[in-house]
Amino acid sequence: MPPVDKLLLEEALQDSPQTRSLLSVFEEDASTLTEYTNQLLQAMQRVYGAQNEMSIATQQLSKQLLAYEKQNFALSKGDDEVISTLQRFARVVNELNSLHTELAKQVADTMIFPMIQFRERDLTEVSTLKDLFLLASNEHDAAMAKYSKLPKRRENEKLKAEAVAEVATARKRQHQSSLQYFCALNALQYRKRVAMLDPLLGFTQSQINFFKMGVEMFSKKLEDFLSSVATMVQSIQGQLDTETESMRLAQQDLMLTNESIYIPDNNTTASKPANRNLLQKAGYLNIRNKTGLVSTSWERFYFFTQGGNLMCQPRGAVAGGLILDLDNCSVMAVDCEDRRYCFQITSPSGKTSIILQAEGKQESEEWICTINNISRQIYLTDNPEAIAIRLNQTAVDAVTPMSTFQKKHENFRPERVEHECPEAANSEKCLTEAPESADPLVIPGTPIQFELYATSDDFDQNKSVSRRTNPFGESDHDQAATSEDLLLHQVFTVRFLGSIEARTDQSNELIYETMRQVLATRAIHNVFRMTEFQMVVSSQDLRFIDPQTQITKASFSLNDVTLYATHEDNKRLIGFVARVSDSLSESKALLNCCIFETNDDGDEICSIIDLGRKINQAERDPEALAALMKSIKLSADGKFLLLRQQMDKEEAEECLESEA
Repeated sequence: MPPVDKLLLEEALQDSPQTRSLLSVFEEDASTLTEYTNQLLQAMQRVYGAQNEMSIATQQLSKQLLAYEKQNFALSKGDDEVISTLQRFARVVNELNSLHTELAKQVADTMIFPMIQFRERDLTEVSTLKDLFLLASNEHDAAMAKYSKLPKRRENEKLKAEAVAEVATARKRQHQSSLQYFCALNALQYRKRVAMLDPLLGFTQSQINFFKMGVEMFSKKLEDFLSSVATMVQSIQGQLDTETESMRLAQQDLMLTNESIYIPDNNTTASKPANRNLLQKAGYLNIRNKTGLVSTSWERFYFFTQGGNLMCQPRGAVAGGLILDLDNCSVMAVDCEDRRYCFQITSPSGKTSIILQAEGKQESEEWICTINNISRQIYLTDNPEAIAIRLNQTAVDAVTPMSTFQKKHENFRPERVEHECPEAANSEKCLTEAPESADPLVIPGTPIQFELYATSDDFDQNKSVSRRTNPFGESDHDQAATSEDLLLHQVFTVRFLGSIEARTDQSNELIYETMRQVLATRAIHNVFRMTEFQMVVSSQDLRFIDPQTQITKASFSLNDVTLYATHEDNKRLIGFVARVSDSLSESKALLNCCIFETNDDGDEICSIIDLGRKINQAERDPEALAALMKSIKLSADGKFLLLRQQMDKEEAEECLESEA
């Protein structure tokens, strides 16, 4: 290694300008070395900080890998293998943490400490000796200035001796400080080389030791483990690529579908018919809520059927809530003033009803059919799909929850021989042309009316059918026989299903057959709309009033009602036969069989009608009326006590007092 420049100690006492000039070069070198050393130490400290942070980070990483097992993932399929793999990695990272911790310690001992020691010992010593040298030099200059000012003519030996002694002391002190300063600067030229190389040597050696320990620790132990993990990662990546490709193809197929799927009401295009055999249905519907006495609001929720229940789930909710029990409920399409495609679901008791709106006509029909199928409790059978298909194909009870009519009354119908016909459209004609043992109960080819019209003789040409009840309680002469004047007045809520012209009124089989044909026709032609009325049973007539406008739509005199009955399996279906005048011939009377659905017990309504007929007949004979009044309990106001009326304790006492 070539020799370095140095300051000559022999020239320290002389302190010549050349010596001072060379000294300034050494001082500049020391200043540059000090600045560089500070920057180098900062870089080394950053390396040590990173290594120490690496040790802390690996320790935290190991803890976090072990914490994966304690996480409560909502989707944890296949996590057992991942958990075991992460636990193995946690042990590996923990061992790496011990190596990083040891490496950080070696870096601190072999690199940071020597550099700090060089800065604090050597560079600080040179800086201190420089300050002492400058102080001694200034004192020597002051002493020489004082000595040079001694007077020439009048010499004072004492002052001269003091000045000489002061100069000698200052010069000696300057000489000593300069010698120490020169020696420190000369030694610094060697120490700076050692100070630069020794820390880096220690750092490199510690890194080599770190890698050696890592190789010895992991090379043999982790080969099989890392290969298995690599295989698992490749397998998962392959599954991901396959799934990504399948999702891409599915996305392309979905985007290439017909644009009509985005149209809410797709009835304008050639779409497939509504599925009437569904036992489950889900989708968004609007539900009507009352916000005041007359005001309403609509809200959109996700509705779905679960078993025999209708559930509702708001968007973002975790689970749905029960809206209505669909067992034995009734459903029908209704007209709303501000909405289309609405249908109403009513509980068996009639106390609870909701109105829902679907997006389109087909969606509304499928919801109605699904709710009807559920209301019949088909889902509780062993093969509900097959039963729903069979029942709907035979067009039995597709509107209301009731059992089939065909099985019940097959034994009561006259046997017929069916002949094959070339065209399916003439099937009804073929049945009628076959030889029969008896006349049919319903005239073949008779049209079915789905609207209730005024058919009583009491409504003449001068009287309007749409008579509105005065809201202020006033009554006309034509309405004198109101509920205040009649002995019997009972109101029921019914829904009109249809009516057919009949031949005879001698058997209840006529009503059963009419029910079957009306409901079958509704099911075949997807007629779900039913008009709701208030059926008023009095001692004179049967009146059907619009519940919203209170307009009487139809009225039948009890004398013209010749037959009435309910179905044996479904007491919510009621029908009656009434004589009506023929519009073509005033002298000729026709028989019209009307079918209704009610929320109440049909037998009870039949009992009320029977009671009204008895009262009507007894009113002509005062003795018969008195005997009838004695046999039947009366209410407090003198009217006949109805079968469905539930009196409380006070009303019962009033009845007893009136009878007394």
